[in-house]
Amino acid sequence: MVSNRYCPFVLAAVVFMTFSHAVAYDPLDPTGNITIKWDVISWTPDGYLAMVTMTNFQMYRHIMSPGWTLGWTWARKEVIWSMVGAQATEQGDCSKFKINIPHCCKRNPTVVDLLPGVPYNQQIANCCKGGVVASWGQDPSAAVSSFQLSVGISGTSNKTVRLPKNFTLSGPGRGYTCSQAKTVPPSVFISADGRRRTQAMMTWNVTCSYSQILASQHPTCCVSMSSFYNSTITPCPACACGCQNKNNCVASDSQIRSVVGINTPSNAPLLHCTQHMCPIRMHWHVKLNYKEYWRVKITVTNFNYQINYTQWTLVVQHPNLNNVTEVFSFSYKPLIPYKSTNDTGMFYGIKFYNDVLMQSGPEGNVQSELILEKDINTFSFKQGWAFPRKVYFNGDECTMPLPEYYPYLPNSAHGTFSTLPPFLLLILLAFW
Repeated sequence: MVSNRYCPFVLAAVVFMTFSHAVAYDPLDPTGNITIKWDVISWTPDGYLAMVTMTNFQMYRHIMSPGWTLGWTWARKEVIWSMVGAQATEQGDCSKFKINIPHCCKRNPTVVDLLPGVPYNQQIANCCKGGVVASWGQDPSAAVSSFQLSVGISGTSNKTVRLPKNFTLSGPGRGYTCSQAKTVPPSVFISADGRRRTQAMMTWNVTCSYSQILASQHPTCCVSMSSFYNSTITPCPACACGCQNKNNCVASDSQIRSVVGINTPSNAPLLHCTQHMCPIRMHWHVKLNYKEYWRVKITVTNFNYQINYTQWTLVVQHPNLNNVTEVFSFSYKPLIPYKSTNDTGMFYGIKFYNDVLMQSGPEGNVQSELILEKDINTFSFKQGWAFPRKVYFNGDECTMPLPEYYPYLPNSAHGTFSTLPPFLLLILLAFW
């Protein structure tokens, strides 16, 4: 038995272990991760040539500009002789090499993707996108990033090569935790004509999982609500995103030119002054009620003057998303993490139309409307049923208002019901 005096410490350890594993688990994307595959393609006189492939299996969390940064620690004194499709950010101390100078001599190199438009002799397939990687649910063909490197002083066989350690991934900020490299069965490659199969000399995998708690101390988005049957608008909760930038915000769009660039780092948020102080707000408006259908308007607003959100994604959990009839202006894809439920959907922009959510200002919003078919067994406007259960923007969960502040349904002809405009009363009487 454990002594009573040790119980608090044991309990704390159990809670810590449970929490540390749980924070990286996303119930709406339980198998989502970024897998890094390291294939040794051939041996060289003092090392090997490897292909490194990063695949984003997350359904709705992508890596946006300025892109990914990958790091690791060599097991011995390995060097990178050359790279194609990526580059190390620092060369390190290569003074002991007199003739051929390596690309990188650091014990813990940091690698970034090349920018689009580099010469063809520096490119390989799935490289050179500035580190931008799409989510698997949005575009599987763009959810892969690759580069090639020649490693020296590393051993020249499966028995002498040592796996790198302590992998780190930024995408572009913090949030990812990577496992140790693990040897797996060698990858198999099929020739372009499909008639020949080859395999890697050696392959190891690294799995990186995302945790919103590690990425940011505060939420990065919030949700507000309104409805046709109530004149009250439910705003985002006050300081929904922490209000940490309250003293460094812009009061109006006309002031932005006098503020940008003054004591503001390029990677720091510069927000429009709001009560919630969130970079992103999603507004859910219950717009119309038909006999067999109902209509919702979604508006996503960018309050950040520093960032254009490219390839943005919006995930909504609502029980009636199993009966979506039509979505206007957005692309839509149902997400079914569990076979027993179909209540989650992903919205994202149409390419070259609204797939970029512009910086704060007149153009800093995107809008859509969706029509949903009613299920007579479950449909209701009562008790906040018409509003989403969870909302994610770019993979981060948004702060929701408390249920008691949701727009409520009038339940009598007195009070709130009598204050509604006549045309709303007619709609309610006709269809409710």
